[in-house]
Amino acid sequence: MSDTRAVVLAPEAPSAQSRRREARRQARHDREAALAERTLLSAAERARPRTRLTLTALAVIVLAFLAVIAVGPVLWLAKSAVSTTNDTVSQPFALWPSGIQWENLAEAWTRIDIGQYLLNTVWVAGGNWFFGLLVALTGGYVLAILRPKYAKFLEGAVLATLFIPGVISLVSLYLTVLSLPLIQVNLVNTYWAVWLPASAHAFNVLLMRNFFAQLPSEVFEAAKVDGAGAMTVFRRIVLPMSKPIIGVVSLLTLVGAWKEFMWPLLVLPDPKLQPLSVGLYKVSSSAEISLLMAGMFISVIIPIVLFLVFQRQFLRSAGQSGAIKG
Repeated sequence: MSDTRAVVLAPEAPSAQSRRREARRQARHDREAALAERTLLSAAERARPRTRLTLTALAVIVLAFLAVIAVGPVLWLAKSAVSTTNDTVSQPFALWPSGIQWENLAEAWTRIDIGQYLLNTVWVAGGNWFFGLLVALTGGYVLAILRPKYAKFLEGAVLATLFIPGVISLVSLYLTVLSLPLIQVNLVNTYWAVWLPASAHAFNVLLMRNFFAQLPSEVFEAAKVDGAGAMTVFRRIVLPMSKPIIGVVSLLTLVGAWKEFMWPLLVLPDPKLQPLSVGLYKVSSSAEISLLMAGMFISVIIPIVLFLVFQRQFLRSAGQSGAIKG
């Protein structure tokens, strides 16, 4: 009769990678627990009904105060846009003593020529967005992925421009626009005078560079093995993976172009080319206050509506822009 031997398999020892992962998880848990204890109020104190009620009341007061600061000026502008000039001057906080004047919006559109200024603003913002995104994408791609020998020097030069106030370079930039080097072309009274300086935005280039640096390098190495060139990698790999940061940079560029005032005032003296920010300033001395307020409300409400429509996409993009790890 043959012996039957039971074979007992010992549990497999955890690998080094799993042990490191568990150690990192435990360290993160310990840090979170330590941070939770390092507060003005302990968990036991927060559990008291009076403490919870006080904290809730403070939170409501702070949020209400922030809401008044953020939304109050817009609401007052909306009220003034459909009020008479006399009501705005004599009773600025009264709710329409003479009734709501909806015709102010239509008169501002025609008499102040808000429609033309709005179209000019769209042209300025669209050009700034296209050229700014082009420079940011290509610049970030060169600094983070192509990495030429002079990448460190170029990155330092781009970073150094952030420490130069815009007022200092205003005169030299204007002289450059008056006579473009090499080709000696005057760009004043053309949208190129706004688009080209706005496209060289160091912050957007560095933002793109930081995002591209977080993309998995294995993808680019595999593309090089398959024989893909730099432009193919940029077009078929980098751009599809960069949708989150493209959304963030696009919104920042469009909002910045919409509210830009000083530079368009200098390089676009022709009223037929001026955006809303400059046009409203030019007519402020001659237009009625009611029509001016209506024009300002139109100029403000459009970017607010655009943000409210696309806020979900923007917030998702802003959250994902730093979520990709190499």
